[in-house]
Amino acid sequence: MKRLAVGSMMTAEYNEWWVRRINDNILKPSYENSQSIEEHLRVVPFELEIRKQDFERRNAELEKKDRANGRGKYELEIRRGCSETRCRKIKKRER
Repeated sequence: MKRLAVGSMMTAEYNEWWVRRINDNILKPSYENSQSIEEHLRVVPFELEIRKQDFERRNAELEKKDRANGRGKYELEIRRGCSETRCRKIKKRER
């Protein structure tokens, strides 16, 4: 919208009214459904990351059990190798 200013038509009251009118049309942010920055930037883990964490947790539990049972490190390496090949297969499927 264009304004036309001709001499004395631009009074102080008119200027105040015009400023109020413009400021009333400015949209203000709504804070009802807004998220905090931390929530907005939160990283959602992929399925592979979840499985990897699960694998590491299970592997740590197995190591504790095997140490308690007196099994050798060689058997642990065999188990770990099998689990890692499963993880590689999952990665290939996701690509």
